Amino acid sequence: MKLSHELRRLGRHSAIYGLGGLVSRILATLLLPLYTHYLPPGSYGRVEVITAATAVLAIVLQMGISSAFFRFYFDAKNHADKLVVIRTSFWFTMGMATLGLLAGLIFADQISHLLGLGSDATLVRAGAVGLWAQANYNQLTALFRVEERSTQYAIASIANVLITVVAMVVFIAVFHWGAVGLIVGNFTGTLCIYAVLLAYRSEQLGLQFDTTLFRAMQTFGMPLVPSALALWTINFVDREFVIWYKGAAEAGIYSVAVKVAGVITFVMVAFRTAWPAFAYSIDDDRDAKRTYSYVLTYLLTITSWVALALGALAPWLVALLTNPRYQRAEEAVALLAFAGAIYAGYTMLAIGSGRARRTQFNWVVTGVGATANVALNFWLIPAYGMVGAAISTAVAYVVLFVGMTIYAQSVYRVDYQWRRVVTCVGAAVALTVAARVPGLPLAASVVLVLAYPLALAVLGFYLPAERKRLRRLVPLAR
Repeated sequence: MKLSHELRRLGRHSAIYGLGGLVSRILATLLLPLYTHYLPPGSYGRVEVITAATAVLAIVLQMGISSAFFRFYFDAKNHADKLVVIRTSFWFTMGMATLGLLAGLIFADQISHLLGLGSDATLVRAGAVGLWAQANYNQLTALFRVEERSTQYAIASIANVLITVVAMVVFIAVFHWGAVGLIVGNFTGTLCIYAVLLAYRSEQLGLQFDTTLFRAMQTFGMPLVPSALALWTINFVDREFVIWYKGAAEAGIYSVAVKVAGVITFVMVAFRTAWPAFAYSIDDDRDAKRTYSYVLTYLLTITSWVALALGALAPWLVALLTNPRYQRAEEAVALLAFAGAIYAGYTMLAIGSGRARRTQFNWVVTGVGATANVALNFWLIPAYGMVGAAISTAVAYVVLFVGMTIYAQSVYRVDYQWRRVVTCVGAAVALTVAARVPGLPLAASVVLVLAYPLALAVLGFYLPAERKRLRRLVPLAR
């Protein structure tokens, strides 16, 4: 199959999947003034702690089945076998999510103290319900992904977001529920859409659980659990360090930096949603390897440009979206944005071990990255606060990227375009530094962001076919 066809297919599904993410990110960004008006930094930081804790529990409870689902669905050769994979995954997820819900409801007081939230058991119970809703919702929407029904997935996502936004506005601004309102609002839309999807998929969700299949899925997925926990450590443990060393207010400001830099997550989530099904659906290894090499280059080019925009324009973005209490968040945005870009590259590289069914040592790579992150947090956060946390995150993702490159290439070698990869990332970093170190005004910073494609041209990034295509798109370039 032609490379151009494969790339268009990936691009089309990523774009459609991204609609839900785009709406979610835009609304989340627009709601920042609401959050920062009604929630003091301390409360906002407490919500981040609950978010982090539920993310860890979700990883443990799913036991890698969510990742194994994609691999085994495409390995199944007929409709009946695919149904067995769907049902086994569904009932396992339902059972484990319910176990997590009960634990959160029963031991809410103890968990609250363990997380450093004092006697705020209501926040923990709200988080437990959110965990149950999200785990089950993700499993059902994964069916749209393996079926490559991106439009239906986007409709469900957008409906979820719209219901969630209305709920959060009501709970925070009208009922004044504070941090609890933010968490309850977050899962209200998820629960509503999950109920609809449950009815829609009822014929596929029969009472069937294949223990032999489940053991095989566990063999594939379980090695990914410590890997996912290590990734969580890099993504979230810095908030705990910031709280311990600098207090909840600093964590709240850091959370705003994470939200602003998280705009890059729109690109990454759209890609990650489409990527597993797309990557495993290419049967021929030669076609797969050639496609993977181009995907890494284009993915890092796009995410690096987004990171450049976020980093160069950080002072104005933070001022626009928050109040002066949160303005210091601008100091961490660029680091976190480029960390997100590198992480996107890591997720793409990791497909090599999954395709080769050699996931047993993914945890070594992520473990090294997490260890580097924790060590740097101990060293940098006491001295530099949230900026130290951002540096730790960026370095950890670079370690992950390099480590996964080495491991994935050892089990599934792909001839990636390394010169172009270094060029696209390096140019974006250099332009960001040029904008922020001298403190350029807004107009000059915007010019540097827009100059990124031209900088790539000067550096010889584009291939002849790409230059020809660009000339057709931009007649003035002739």
